[in-house]
Amino acid sequence: MEGVERVWHRRLRWRLRGAWQWPAFMALTLVDAVLLVLLPPYDGAPEHLFPGVVLAGSVNLLALVLLAPPLGRALRRRRPDLPRLVASNYAGATLVVGISALLAAAGLAHRSPGHAEDGRRQAVAAAMHAYVVEQAPEHRDSAGAVDIIRIDRDYYRACIPGDDARHWLCLFVTTDQHPPGVTRDTEELSNSEAYRPYGGFD
Repeated sequence: MEGVERVWHRRLRWRLRGAWQWPAFMALTLVDAVLLVLLPPYDGAPEHLFPGVVLAGSVNLLALVLLAPPLGRALRRRRPDLPRLVASNYAGATLVVGISALLAAAGLAHRSPGHAEDGRRQAVAAAMHAYVVEQAPEHRDSAGAVDIIRIDRDYYRACIPGDDARHWLCLFVTTDQHPPGVTRDTEELSNSEAYRPYGGFD
């Protein structure tokens, strides 16, 4: 009986040591959902917490079902002393931690270009505002309605409406210098008329 009790205690201790997979799954699914909303790794990521939880939970569950067992077997080859269930739990917990880390890294990588683009567009809007104040004060009432289109990485066309729909004040703005370079476009058509119909710009 004493031997049986020792074995039972040993197995209980292993089970407690290996019981990290599902607590990690529940906690990190919520963390992943928050990351998807606040630090999206791709355009079109969930914008609200509940869809984020559904997506993160599905990904984590698939990883546990498909990847944890073979990873657990690989771990047991290196650690034969580990019971099969404990090895699978360790592998599963490691998987969900790794998914969270990858999601955070992808979100940061995706955020950097987006923030850079936002900064360039703000510089274009500021250049248009400065141009109106200094050289075209008759357009001050329209200065807040600036429409910006990117033609190349650091090359933009910014327009504000004039007195009628056929006459817009438009500038070509380069953002690879400080302050941005500004050239007035002699063409007075809006971006929607002059550029967007041909595609290839955003």
